[in-house]
Amino acid sequence: MEHPVTRLLTLLELLQAHRRLSGGELARRLGVAPRTVRRYVATLQQIGIPVGADAGRYGGYRLRPGYRLPPLMLNGDEALAIVLGLLAGRRLGLQPASHAVEGALAELHRVLPDALRQQVEATRETVGWGAAPGLAAGHGDPVDTGVLLVLGAATHDRRQVRMAYRARDGETTERQVDPYGIVFQSGRWYLAGWDHLREAVRTFRLDRVQAADVTDRPARRPAGFDPVAHVQRSIATVPFAWTVEVQLQLSPAEARGRVSPTVGTLEERSGEVLLRFGADDLDWAARYLVGLNCRFSVRQPAELRRTLGAVARELLAMEAAG
Repeated sequence: MEHPVTRLLTLLELLQAHRRLSGGELARRLGVAPRTVRRYVATLQQIGIPVGADAGRYGGYRLRPGYRLPPLMLNGDEALAIVLGLLAGRRLGLQPASHAVEGALAELHRVLPDALRQQVEATRETVGWGAAPGLAAGHGDPVDTGVLLVLGAATHDRRQVRMAYRARDGETTERQVDPYGIVFQSGRWYLAGWDHLREAVRTFRLDRVQAADVTDRPARRPAGFDPVAHVQRSIATVPFAWTVEVQLQLSPAEARGRVSPTVGTLEERSGEVLLRFGADDLDWAARYLVGLNCRFSVRQPAELRRTLGAVARELLAMEAAG
């Protein structure tokens, strides 16, 4: 159910968009009773908005001629934050109805200046969503909204970008990149694209981008490239101290439902599934596998079997104590 304030604002938008609307028409569009429309109109009048009412067969409600709502003044950071917040909220199911999100996005589209609207819309169209925002969130440094807008526009327009990028070891290098797509995954923002310095497809964390500029050089993008899948594979295959391989006694569908694509890779083997992932801590790996709630056999490393034994003894002791 929509909040009354939402309907009140919608009523105001309808009156601003139309010269005159009858009480019945407003009630139909808002999904409320005619007496509720009268109450909304009285509320608007009480806060100083000049809504008039004309009686008779062709009467209705109207705003005073010449009255317009003040324009919504947003800078790039604010506009992008609202758009991405609406999209993320819809993905998490926080909004009561998707049409409310679309209405808000349309209103933003209407009031933003042309240049800013084009940047925001380009970024919106090029963002891919991985795991639901807020779940398994990382803790990267804040992302510069200006960088996000620049990369979104470059991706949309298929233009090469020049970036100052800080690597994990702290070294900053200049990169020429053909941007393929922007992805929000596990609490962080990423750019997938062709890195001309490394001559390979790379994944860049946007909180490590120090500066970015769009060049006049066209960018090439492979047909059918999936930025979300690429970023998830990149995260899952980051080098760790240990490489874990485990045979899960699950169907492929069951395995995909329990194992996040950012944790590891899944490969079907004779009706079962081989899970391969990296870990710096075997205790964490053992507890993660126990949490999958299925039978499994360890292929490597042998040290993981001993760790699993220790975890099993700990769990049995807790069960006995409880």
